[in-house]
Amino acid sequence: MDESLTVPTATSVRDVPVKLLFDNRTVINNHLKRNRQGKVSFTHLIGFAMIEAITELPDMNNGFDVDEKGKPVMLRREDINFGLAIDMPRPDGSRSLVVPSVKGAQRLDFRGFWKAYEDVVKRARGNRLTMEDFTGTTVTLTNPGGIGTVHSIPRLMKGQGTIVGVGAMTYPAPFQGASPETLADLAISKVMTLTSTYDHRIIQGAASGEFLKLMSDKLLGLDGFYDRVFTSLRIPYEPIRWVADNPLHDSQEEKFAHVMDLIHAFRVRGHLMADIDPLSYRQRSHPDLDVKTYGLTLWDLDRTFPTRGLGGKPRMTLREILGVLRDAYSRSIGVEYMHITDPEERAWIQEQFEAEQTPMPKEILTRIMDRLNAAEAFETFLQTKFVGQKRFSLEGGESLIPLLDSILDDAAHDDILEVTIGMAHRGRLNVLSNLAGKTFAEIFQEFAGTQEALGSGDVKYHLGTSGQYTSRDGETTAVYLAANPSHLEAVNPVLEGITRAKQDRVNHAGSDFPVLPILIHGDASFAGQGVVTETLNLSELRGYRTGGTIHVVVNNQIGFTTEPDSSRSSYYCTDVAKTTQLPIFHVNGDDPEACVRVAEIAFRYRQKFRRDVVIDMVCYRRRGHNEGDDPSMTQPEMYALIEGKPTVRRLFTQALIERGDLTEDETAEVMASFQAHLDQAFSSARSAPSGSAERGAGSLEPPAASAPEPVERIGTAVEAAVLERIGDAHMSMPDSFTTHPKLLPLMEKRRRMAREGRIDWAFAEILAFGSLLMEGTRVRLTGQDSRRGTFTQRHSVLIDQVDQDTWTPLLHLSEDQARFNVYDSSLSEFAALGFEYGYSVESPDSLVLWEAQFGDFVDGAQTIIDEFISSSEQKWGQNSGVVMLLPHGYEGQGPDHSSARIERFLQLCAEQNMRVAAPSSPANYFHLLRRQAMVEPRRPLIVFTPKSMLRNKAAVSGVEEFTEGAYRPVIAETAADPSTVRRILLTTGKLHWDLAAHRDVEGIDDTLLVSVEQLYPLPAAELREVLDAHPQAAVRWVQEEPSNQGAWGYMAVNFTEQVGHELDHVARPASASPATGIAQRHKEEQADLVRRAFED
Repeated sequence: MDESLTVPTATSVRDVPVKLLFDNRTVINNHLKRNRQGKVSFTHLIGFAMIEAITELPDMNNGFDVDEKGKPVMLRREDINFGLAIDMPRPDGSRSLVVPSVKGAQRLDFRGFWKAYEDVVKRARGNRLTMEDFTGTTVTLTNPGGIGTVHSIPRLMKGQGTIVGVGAMTYPAPFQGASPETLADLAISKVMTLTSTYDHRIIQGAASGEFLKLMSDKLLGLDGFYDRVFTSLRIPYEPIRWVADNPLHDSQEEKFAHVMDLIHAFRVRGHLMADIDPLSYRQRSHPDLDVKTYGLTLWDLDRTFPTRGLGGKPRMTLREILGVLRDAYSRSIGVEYMHITDPEERAWIQEQFEAEQTPMPKEILTRIMDRLNAAEAFETFLQTKFVGQKRFSLEGGESLIPLLDSILDDAAHDDILEVTIGMAHRGRLNVLSNLAGKTFAEIFQEFAGTQEALGSGDVKYHLGTSGQYTSRDGETTAVYLAANPSHLEAVNPVLEGITRAKQDRVNHAGSDFPVLPILIHGDASFAGQGVVTETLNLSELRGYRTGGTIHVVVNNQIGFTTEPDSSRSSYYCTDVAKTTQLPIFHVNGDDPEACVRVAEIAFRYRQKFRRDVVIDMVCYRRRGHNEGDDPSMTQPEMYALIEGKPTVRRLFTQALIERGDLTEDETAEVMASFQAHLDQAFSSARSAPSGSAERGAGSLEPPAASAPEPVERIGTAVEAAVLERIGDAHMSMPDSFTTHPKLLPLMEKRRRMAREGRIDWAFAEILAFGSLLMEGTRVRLTGQDSRRGTFTQRHSVLIDQVDQDTWTPLLHLSEDQARFNVYDSSLSEFAALGFEYGYSVESPDSLVLWEAQFGDFVDGAQTIIDEFISSSEQKWGQNSGVVMLLPHGYEGQGPDHSSARIERFLQLCAEQNMRVAAPSSPANYFHLLRRQAMVEPRRPLIVFTPKSMLRNKAAVSGVEEFTEGAYRPVIAETAADPSTVRRILLTTGKLHWDLAAHRDVEGIDDTLLVSVEQLYPLPAAELREVLDAHPQAAVRWVQEEPSNQGAWGYMAVNFTEQVGHELDHVARPASASPATGIAQRHKEEQADLVRRAFED
């Protein structure tokens, strides 16, 4: 120290306002606190500014020395070895100063400098410094301001060029008695005195003054200094900027209004600054969220403004206001809710996010860690034990498991009877095993290929299960995970239908909604698949409500290999949810605490408002689309980043350790315990005999996978009194009810038909429904315009012409009748049919019907038909008795109002998977519907229903056809003399009546008409009986459809083999279009078709 007395020095002095230093340090430390990363001091920032200034003025790093001849020389040094003056207490109570150094400080960014600085201080406090730490120091920083010194001229050690002294940060002396309010109003900043004491033999005074100016400019952020600091710390916000105070041109009231505008802007746009992407770091900003947009500056931060209740306080400083707003809307959660028109909902969401958040209890943090351990260990185990097998892992999105665990835990404590889950393949096995109750042994057997399946089976990541979730304190709720195909999002309406059926069984979809649906989506599919919008649109409709679905988007920011800018036009993948005014919570998947928090809020929102809510969990996909894919071929930058990224479990566990909640040994012990559990389950699965694993619901064991169609006729006739009661109900509306004048005669006609006969198609259907209701079978009918009927035929619900009240005759049959629900659906086929399929799966004791407006439009639901209706029993052992009513028939209405594509359904038929019918008789339709409600096993029924035949006076049935008999798959005429029959025409549906009319007009008496009422399973025995009685007759299939469409292709392949007779056909010529759109041409084609049917 005495050597310093020999160094000739001079000192430069500069006062620097430190308000910006204070404000940006506050931002920095708030961010570090939230991420449990320590704390930055003023000296860290001042020291880094000093290093940057010396880098720009390297002469300040020079030193003075003499050579061996005693000649003075200047030492020009490349490295800045930054000395820290550390005040150290001695054991005797006195103090000493040590000055170790950070070597090569100019090569470090701020984070590196901060860590190196802290390391040196820690070793100094622990008396672990070495001689190396003290040698080679080129510049030194000392901060006596920490003990209140305002201005100091420290000694300069020999060989160093500069020592900077930092004075205390205080208000200028004339203002030290002013109140905080006065200081804020006058824009008075604390100041700090910097001194540069330098060796004037090698450094000029002007250089020293320029050096202090550089330091001052940096601490005022004039050269992007704070931007570099924020970037190195990965703070995702722009730093506060130095500007002059804004002159008060506006009145105080106008400035208050600007603050309110800023508050509103954060509520609307705050999510745009939220740090929700675990892969992308950038400093987020938006003009709507910049205080300068509202005429506010850093000088307003300590001024007080009214808040209208923000954060529960009437007034706060702008600094406090911004703190509340950023904590609420711009941290690792982004909230979109201001598009909601209901002010109560908006206010509730504001309260949830703007209120001060209490730290999570240790037991919840430990539970999160446990669930992350389970999620990661499961994936790692499968990757190790079953190398190369597809499993569509959850890696990168493991926070989904604690997020769902939180929802299930809340559900178990809130008397939710069951949680239903629909999801695609990504992470499905992890959810099955860690939340839904499927055993590890069962999954391992599926990987090993030892699981047996009756039926075609399906891949393991499509299978469903039923189980029980147990909360951390022992509360339970049932869990149902629906089986699903690879068609993304197709399961959405199916799960909603399953959920509604479960709720109806419990409380008829009352106010409690005791079953909670959760739908888990992918980001690309949520934005890209139209069924998502269709299903969201159902959520508020009376016939489809389930009391709110929690949607969770596992947003791994890629769709197979397609990036977001190629897969959607919207800003967020969840923007489609705004169409139904749903709140959307975006959350960083690397912050499991935030994921659990939004899960808790989402559950409470659903329970309070009974509406859907969306969680967008932004994460990443650690591997390719599947485990055999190499994603670096198409996303090299993304996967280079992911390759070196710690797992979310590792990040969270390290945070708990640094905070002191857990030790390294404790976390390792928990992980080892779970790993041992997996190893034990794996050993058990390997040693178990084939097919011995415990089976859950939705696993591969169809209860009737090979069961044939029942041979015996099921009694479906009813007593005449039943028909009469249903007819009478149509005229039992209240006296105050004003019926449409055109409908009164129809209601009276139905009352008469029930007694006198000539029952038409529409009333036959009503009789089927009503008789089932009186027997205790629930009936649910939905479709576009189904209450009235597309063709003004059904009129199941009457509308009061005065007050729009409704009257449903079938709800007034008997006191103990079952429930009749008929709903007009949204203009949707995909979601609407999917919903009814799901409903029928869960409600096998109900008759569930979906009606197309025209059968032609059913192809909009082709995915549901292909993936669920036709194949679910074989793939998953899932039975459905859903009925599809498809209006079909050629009446000259063009190519889109003629054909329900019979050929497509018949092509899907195999292994007794469906029943396909096209009745020609009202009574047979009646028996068909009643049979469907009674027959086992439950299988889908496809009915091609008529249009023009609805009003065909010949197509009616007598009362005795309802009170006697049963469903007839074949209706054949009886010839007076079988030997005179030269020709048998097989047909189906309304064409039977066209042929019969032509035959009568032409007086043809050698042709027998046989209506094939059931197309699949083909009624071979009944057909054989008819044809064997007329061996001399030529057999001809007649259809309205072109020969490449309709049932002919199916008949050509199956008829001769199954019935044993040759078959010819008459049809329209093969055509790409189902029908002509020209009315005259249709008449000519139809007349020609009918004529050719009778020609030799």
